[in-house]
Formats: sequence, C-alpha cells, structure tokens
Amino acid sequence: MIKKIFNPGSYSKNIDFSLLILRIASGLLMLTHGIGKVAPLFGSDPIQFPDPIGLGATTSLALAVFSEVVCAAFLILGFATRLAVIPLLITMLVATFIIHIPDPFVKQELPLLYASIYLVILIAGAGKYSMDNLIFNKK
Repeated sequence: MIKKIFNPGSYSKNIDFSLLILRIASGLLMLTHGIGKVAPLFGSDPIQFPDPIGLGATTSLALAVFSEVVCAAFLILGFATRLAVIPLLITMLVATFIIHIPDPFVKQELPLLYASIYLVILIAGAGKYSMDNLIFNKK
C-alpha cells in the first residue's frame, strides 16, 4: 500500500518536468484560495461559511482550509501526492456540484478545471522531481 501511495510514476524527463510545473502551479494557486480562509478560524467573529454537506460551518471551513492549505503545500512539495490530491479533488467537486450548482457555468468552470488537474495528478503521480520520488527510491 505504501509503495502505491509514494510511487511517483516512471516517465520521460519532459513528463516529469510537466508534472512538476502542474503540481507547483496548481498548488500555489490553490494556496491563494486557502490562505484567505485561515483568519476566520482564529477570529472572534462568528464564522460565515457555507455548510454544503451538513457538517457545520466551522467544520466545513476547517476542511476547506486543510485541503486548500495543507494539501496544496503537500502537492507543491510532491509529498504523499496521491493522498494530498484526494481532499483537493473532493473540495473542488463540492464547490462545483453543491456550492455553485445554481450559478452559471462561468462560476463552475474554475473548480472543474482544478478538479481535472487533480484527477490527472492522482492518476499520474508526482513525477521524478518530488519528495515522493525520494521516499519511493529509498525503499
């Protein structure tokens, strides 16, 4: 099981470099969404965040922050990449099909694009230029 999680895949240098760019770009861009959500968790004001799956606004916000900050950072580093993209993928699918379902497609487009990127990374793995590669090759 551990070998599957940390297996970075075996690709040509072009694909490995492309996966690096995809991981860093999508991770950094997602961090910009997550960082803005951190402050309400530690503020004194009541949390104003949607509760799309019935867990409560605070729990929903904490899960979004975990996904968009912690998992995005893991994605950038290429650490436990396949595990890290699962919460990111779920967050984007919830954003698309629950939060923005009544909205026009233009509001659904960005989370769908992120979800597509995360699905590709889930299937392909982190590539050679990742912490997963360092871990996998030591075993």
